[in-house]
Amino acid sequence: MRVSVGGGGKGHEVLAAVGDGTSLVQAVEADPPDLVVVGIRMPPTHTDEGLRAALEIRERRPMVGVLVLSPHVERTYAVRPLSRSAERVGCRLKDRVAQVDEFLESLERIHAGGASIDAEVVRQLVVRTTHVDPLAGLTPPEHSVLQEPAQGRSNAAIAQQLHISLGSVGKNLHAVFEKLDLPRATGCSRRVLAVLRYLES
Repeated sequence: MRVSVGGGGKGHEVLAAVGDGTSLVQAVEADPPDLVVVGIRMPPTHTDEGLRAALEIRERRPMVGVLVLSPHVERTYAVRPLSRSAERVGCRLKDRVAQVDEFLESLERIHAGGASIDAEVVRQLVVRTTHVDPLAGLTPPEHSVLQEPAQGRSNAAIAQQLHISLGSVGKNLHAVFEKLDLPRATGCSRRVLAVLRYLES
């Protein structure tokens, strides 16, 4: 996998490592990698330059995967990179990159065309969502399976994780899709769109 890095991260074959968002966009344009790993905060202001660079890369090069490393859990950081497409994109907490196996698994998942949202990001955003929203009609089992697809888990993996049958996973996911009135798309996109609807509610 050919990877460009901005503001931190590592990959299988690093093509370029740059220190600011503008340089990252230029590096991607000069030699498009398979995937970009970018920190949210980059020079000169160390605010959201990395996020803006990620969004520009997504706009210019939709086939280039983007993994955003966030210093803390923020709804905007988790959702904005996925706002136009739930393919080849992910968000992880920067301090969890040291969990190498999970980090590399995220890279592979994004490279394969999927999405990967850090389990801790999803957990914290779910806990913070306390107001009444369109998802209030979901049953407890449907809520339980809702956050799993964003982590790239297949139905079989969800069943193992939640200790329920494979049939129950399929039934609950289908109910979630129908209750949220999600458009029919590829399996991965529809699954991740369900989680995004939750995070944005």
